[in-house]
Amino acid sequence: MDILYLLIPLSLVFVAVIAYVFLWAVKSGQFEDMEGPAHRILMDDEPASLLNKPAAREKSDSNVH
Repeated sequence: MDILYLLIPLSLVFVAVIAYVFLWAVKSGQFEDMEGPAHRILMDDEPASLLNKPAAREKSDSNVH
């Protein structure tokens, strides 16, 4: 029973810290754009011309030897 004197205040402090972190995240805009990163992963960042660079590099390496 004595452990409750420790666990109840400790749990209240823990809940207060979690609430503070959650409110900070909401105010700082962490949850504003939930779909943007999901769509961004599907988009190509590099143009198609940059995808052929390793082949061009292999051709230039073969000319060096």
